Amino acid sequence: MKKWSSAWAGLAISYGSIVVTIVLLICSFFYIYFSRSYNEELRNKNQLILENTARTIEGTVLQRVQQMYVDLSLDKSANIRLFADRSGLDQVVDLQELLKAKVAGNADIVQGIHLYYPERNIMLSSLYGLRYNADHSEGSAYYKDWLQKMRTNKQNSLWTPSRPIPKDIFTSHAGESSNELFTYAHSYPFRSTGETSDVIIAIDVKEDAVNRIIENMMPSEYQRTFIVNSAGSTVSNAQEQSPGQSNKYATSLRKVLDLGSAKGSFDDTIGDAPYVVSYQTLPSTDWTIFSATPSSFYYEQSIMIQKLILGICLIALLIGLVLAALLVRANYSPIKRLVGRIKDLSGTGAAPNPITNEYHLIDSAFIQLKDKVSNLEETLLANSPAIKHKAMLNLLQGNPEQKLGEEELTALGITRQYADYCCILLNTGVFHMGKDSHSQPTAISRVIHGLESLSLQDSRLIAEELPDQRLAVILCTDVASEAMLNTFAQLLLAEARQQLQPDIQLSTGCWVNDLGDVHRSFNEAQAYMKYAYFLPELNILKDRAILQREHSQDEIPQAMFAKFRDKLQGRQMDEVIVTIEQVVEHMREGQYPADYCHFILSNMVFIYSDVVKNVRYKHPLQFGHPDLYHEYTNLHDVLAYRNWLVESVTAFIEETEKRNSDRAVSTIELAKQYIETNLSEDLSLEAVGAKVFLSPKYLSKLFKEEMGVTYTDYVTSRRMEQAKVLMENNNMTIDRIASSVGYGTTAYFIKRFKDMYGCTPGHYVRNLSSAVMPEAGSRA
Repeated sequence: MKKWSSAWAGLAISYGSIVVTIVLLICSFFYIYFSRSYNEELRNKNQLILENTARTIEGTVLQRVQQMYVDLSLDKSANIRLFADRSGLDQVVDLQELLKAKVAGNADIVQGIHLYYPERNIMLSSLYGLRYNADHSEGSAYYKDWLQKMRTNKQNSLWTPSRPIPKDIFTSHAGESSNELFTYAHSYPFRSTGETSDVIIAIDVKEDAVNRIIENMMPSEYQRTFIVNSAGSTVSNAQEQSPGQSNKYATSLRKVLDLGSAKGSFDDTIGDAPYVVSYQTLPSTDWTIFSATPSSFYYEQSIMIQKLILGICLIALLIGLVLAALLVRANYSPIKRLVGRIKDLSGTGAAPNPITNEYHLIDSAFIQLKDKVSNLEETLLANSPAIKHKAMLNLLQGNPEQKLGEEELTALGITRQYADYCCILLNTGVFHMGKDSHSQPTAISRVIHGLESLSLQDSRLIAEELPDQRLAVILCTDVASEAMLNTFAQLLLAEARQQLQPDIQLSTGCWVNDLGDVHRSFNEAQAYMKYAYFLPELNILKDRAILQREHSQDEIPQAMFAKFRDKLQGRQMDEVIVTIEQVVEHMREGQYPADYCHFILSNMVFIYSDVVKNVRYKHPLQFGHPDLYHEYTNLHDVLAYRNWLVESVTAFIEETEKRNSDRAVSTIELAKQYIETNLSEDLSLEAVGAKVFLSPKYLSKLFKEEMGVTYTDYVTSRRMEQAKVLMENNNMTIDRIASSVGYGTTAYFIKRFKDMYGCTPGHYVRNLSSAVMPEAGSRA
């Protein structure tokens, strides 16, 4: 018998709990979901039956009755307007026979048809014949309701509620021998109202026709189904056997009418019992079919579903427990074998107090193993990487005093001598990557591990990260060829771009026959890599023509730098951009050494920086560094340098021009304010220019550019406007006005006023009272 603390007991309890929990969850879900869904389905079905019942009543009774009115109105075989036209009585028999024929053809739903002539108070009926003084004749109480309502009706038709009508209104009373009827009355002509009609056509409809439809289509809800009108009065309730029984549904009926929707259902409490109330509007009459179904009806229907779900869950629980037992057996067997092996190796099988829980024993064994492995890993990690790194640097630097021993070769993974060696250098992109600098070492480690783990026939790859954050790879092989080198280079480039950066470039050195000469291949690869900055479109740099640039003595014309400085100082943006592009193009296509090109680029940055400082322009930070030189050193290739310098210079020139323009507008405003407050003073260019600290020539130029008019015209217009104000609001003489606006002689003032407004000041003043002065301003 196994103890409860054993692994077997733990597995059994775990699997059993999982099975029970899952089965309970599934059972609860299915119970809630299917019970609710089934109840909802029953409700929807009940609502659908009610809608079909309403459509059937509409089509087979109400619309059919309305069609009978239309047929009578359009029938040419008899004159419906017989008494309205005051015709003879010889057609009465024919018209009554027509009415009887219509009734006989629709006897399943129609009891009788009546023609009432309001003007003469005469009614012709298929049941009662010809009746004079119809509203006060014998038996008129049974049709007086629709007759009186139609005579005052503003509409052209109405439907009356159901009422008991004796089979013989002259000899009987409403009771056992009566029929439940409701009446459809409509005016004739069709467009006339009840008040203005010539004839009122009334059709008595058997309530039993509607009740039969409800009983056939809704047998279980028949006793709880009503038809009510918009006022809440019961139109049809003949199926309700108990007197006053419909009163208990009055609250629910009022809720239906208050909702105002054409159809729907809701839960309600009727007589302390829960019900589901459904309703549907009859469009022809604006009546509403009301049906109340006890909620227990739906739950009784779902008991079978609940029993089925319970049975399925019990079966699922039984199957789950059986499967749990099988899983416990299957999972405990390897644990048992492992525990036995651990006991055999550690000798705990003969211990006086053995561990009863197998998991504890396994955990203890793994802790001991982990400690031993950790110690071993620490030793390896402490020595192997350092040895490998140092050996790799010695190989690439070609230090003759540092010969590689057995330990270094083992750390490098070189177990034998290869025929050829080649160095491949990758620019990992770390030096210009700020955002991924934390994840980059891990990615480089993955690349190194992946390369050294490749299983290659007759070849081996050794990779190491250099202090300058580049990746050096030594290809050792017995079958050296350019095709193989190209294949390895492409493979290495693809892997590095996937793991590191998409803009990584690669350079290859020459083949050497001895491991000690690898430094020559490395030096050549380094020389190629210097030109990656200027040739970013090249993925692999290995063209011998590139190395010829190292020994070139060519220089870029100094005139370009002088032009760059001059155009930059002159704010000639287009010329500056052209010069930058020309310098970059020279570097990319010319035979200039890489170091010389970097010197030129730095020199251009310093020229730009000097110009910026001279105008005290604060350059916006673009790469998070405080000055232009640091921004330049973070650019990864010459094309990025070109774009950066063009954008920076463009922003500098635009900002400088904007600053100058803002100053000009501010100066114009000061000049305008001075002119406005000193119209009687000396307003010459020299005088105003001295006030705003500008030369007369520059002030005149600013006025023309900013205001669109000359300085003189602006001053004259302001003086003339002020003169008009003085003329309109003061009784001053023309001489005083001329003096007040800055004119020394009255004659010159009159001349300028007439030139501007087309009349003399005196004429302008005389015409002010008559308000007929011409619009001199528009002619001016």
